[in-house]
Amino acid sequence: MSTEIRVPQLPESVADATLVTWHKQPGDPIRRDENLADLETDKVVLEVPAPANGVVSEIRVPSGTVVTSGQILAVIEEGAAASTAAPRPAAAPQTAPAAASVSAASATSPAPGAGSAAKTAAPTKAAATNVPAEGAREAGKLSPSVRRLVEENHLDPAAIPGSGRDGRLTKADVVGYLDKKPAAAVAVAPAAAAAVPSPAARAPGRPPVTGARAEQRVPMTRLRARIAQRLIEAQSTQALLTTFNEVDLTATQELRARYKERFEKERGVKLGFMSFFVKASIAALKRFPVLNASVDGNDIIYHEYYDIGVAVSTDRGLVVPIVRDADSKDFAALEKEIADYARQAREGSLAIEDLTGGTFTITNGGVFGSLMSTPIVNAPQSAILGMHKVQERPMVVNGQIAVRPMMYLAVTYDHRIIDGREAVQFLVAIKEALEDPGRMLLGI
Repeated sequence: MSTEIRVPQLPESVADATLVTWHKQPGDPIRRDENLADLETDKVVLEVPAPANGVVSEIRVPSGTVVTSGQILAVIEEGAAASTAAPRPAAAPQTAPAAASVSAASATSPAPGAGSAAKTAAPTKAAATNVPAEGAREAGKLSPSVRRLVEENHLDPAAIPGSGRDGRLTKADVVGYLDKKPAAAVAVAPAAAAAVPSPAARAPGRPPVTGARAEQRVPMTRLRARIAQRLIEAQSTQALLTTFNEVDLTATQELRARYKERFEKERGVKLGFMSFFVKASIAALKRFPVLNASVDGNDIIYHEYYDIGVAVSTDRGLVVPIVRDADSKDFAALEKEIADYARQAREGSLAIEDLTGGTFTITNGGVFGSLMSTPIVNAPQSAILGMHKVQERPMVVNGQIAVRPMMYLAVTYDHRIIDGREAVQFLVAIKEALEDPGRMLLGI
């Protein structure tokens, strides 16, 4: 029985999706609930599972196509065995007759003359045309940007090791392969060589250009395009301003070092720094609620709940999953939820509901070595906290110079509704909470 595979119902805020990858090709067997294709939306990647066991009999939409809810993507034959599907051409059975013809021609020819060479060349050419291009077959499973790189540079996908999920090639794999591949020597025709001016004839002060000067044009992914659009909207609709402070993390580090082994043993999760920053941010937001607000027209909406977004960097771009009601969760619950969101983000398995909403965002550029930055507000929120690298620096403590683990903090805020006084005091409140973490535990 034939079954049509359709685009699943897309979330209400998503109009369409891009079919980025086929995991199966016509003739491939497929199991129930096995992923058939990946659909990329502005925020997440959706999987298209098979409804039953069978064989893929037809693919109606090529990779890179924009699709909508309910559109037919493929057809599978339920219950069909792999042997009943249309057989793919195999290299060995086709090359064997050609090789036999070559051997026969060689055996019957008394001497290797021009006639015998012509006879042997024909079967060889036929054999070459019958061998399927393995790279072309594999290219059907590549994302549009990767496939474009492979085709433009005439590469064999099978020769490039893949680091993506299920061994798939990523853009970084292809670019890395091109960087390692030696540049081919360019032969200059005699006429062209004569037209090239000698070094003495070149204009003085203009040395000849040497080395590779290749260019690559790769379209943005939907997620990257959406990120760009939102950032431009935030900067064009909000009056963004950033203020800085620095925090001494000595007390927080000592507290974490003292209890991290016991914490992990009893709570089943590692005690990181992010839970401290989430707790400190919530304590500061309660004192300065306008930083937890948003603008709607001429109205200011004060949110009396704390849905904290934690920015996560992935191969596809930056995503911000939301920790709902973060004020009601303890350190262990926060660490577990943040770790789960980070894993799902890198696997591309976040749901659209995980990324919508949020009243305040925290981003950590310190994991990449950033010492200071000015983060952009995640609209329609009104503020964002930027964490940075922890670096030991000499500080004056009680009149003495001491080496302390210091971090620069930044808060970017919408100056339309948040005054500088409130932003600075908000950042000072976070600083005080982290420099004396016992206050967060006691709620003072």
